[in-house]
Amino acid sequence: MSAARPPEGARAEAAGEGIAVSAARPPEGEGTPVSYPVGIVGVGNMGAGMALNLLARGWPVHVRDLDAAREQALAAEGAVVGASPEAVAARCELLIVCVVDAAQAQAVLFGPQGAASSLRPGQAVMLCPTIAPQDVEAMAVRLAALGLHAIDAPMSGGPARARDGSMSLMVACEDAVFERHAALIAALSSKVFRISGRVGDGARTKLVNNLLGGINLVGAAEVLVLAGRMGLDLGKTLEVIEQSSGQSWVGSDRMRRVLAGDYAPRAHMTLLQKDTRLAVEAARVLGAEGPLGAVASAVFAQAAKAGLAGEDDAAVYKWLDGQLPKMGG
Repeated sequence: MSAARPPEGARAEAAGEGIAVSAARPPEGEGTPVSYPVGIVGVGNMGAGMALNLLARGWPVHVRDLDAAREQALAAEGAVVGASPEAVAARCELLIVCVVDAAQAQAVLFGPQGAASSLRPGQAVMLCPTIAPQDVEAMAVRLAALGLHAIDAPMSGGPARARDGSMSLMVACEDAVFERHAALIAALSSKVFRISGRVGDGARTKLVNNLLGGINLVGAAEVLVLAGRMGLDLGKTLEVIEQSSGQSWVGSDRMRRVLAGDYAPRAHMTLLQKDTRLAVEAARVLGAEGPLGAVASAVFAQAAKAGLAGEDDAAVYKWLDGQLPKMGG
């Protein structure tokens, strides 16, 4: 899900906790060079977008993915393909892990031919998947034991924004690590949210955002189905919502896809199913589970189970349309 663009005045010139920042480049000749080899393991929709963005900006990029076609597409754009996460990590200064879940991230780092074995002390790993905070923390501890730094940096915004560098990053890491890699972070994202110095807080922030995004998306789909049952023109109804109190970014973005009949996956249904489940689980552990999150999470789970797992999460509209009674039905 994507965070709304903050007002320009809300950005700060220097890093600060809980605010959007423009990551400043380090002075020439000090610390890590401004441009250096970057590895990306997992070049699906978001990872490929990041790779293409960095390549266009002149950064050397090394990639690895289970899908050879994705690797070759990026090789044609100038990326170097590695035979394993270990091989990619051996040739880069910073490794970006952009896979689906915690199990995949752990395998990339610590499994057979894992990246951690070839990274050098002082180097950093940027963790971009939406995963549970305790999983981020556990991986950070294992990395620290090897002298490696973790940058907790879940992303938001979709493939197009990853490609043009306008996606959001929610960053939690030590200040010195952030400053060392400020140029890369700035290249990846024009909307960097410096959450805190505590690894895991990026993941916590992402879960909160994605739970609200899931709730808003289910709500938008539900009311558009209702509008159809009322005999309303869906396009005109959505126009009203977009200019009125019912507006949400995700509702507008996904329901526009519905109106176009476009369910090609930018964000698979399974991702919001996972993210909302993780958020609800975190709320339950804290004794802070509210009434809406579990309902939205259940909707995504049922839609995925009904055969929509491979479609865009906008397809939650199709599932609801099939579930709710039609007039005379």
